[in-house]
Amino acid sequence: MAKVKIKQTGSPIRRPQDQRQTLIGLGLNKMHRVSELEDTVEVRGMIRKVSHLVEIVE
Repeated sequence: MAKVKIKQTGSPIRRPQDQRQTLIGLGLNKMHRVSELEDTVEVRGMIRKVSHLVEIVE
């Protein structure tokens, strides 16, 4: 299965608790961290929820 690399570009400070928990679920909790996850529907939904805080790295 394909992998997707995600980099955190935004700070979770002053964000709702559910967005903070989504970042932790993606394996991100500090700025400029990169996480590599399986490309599933669930992961894509999590990325969409915090799309303003992350970017997909090629």
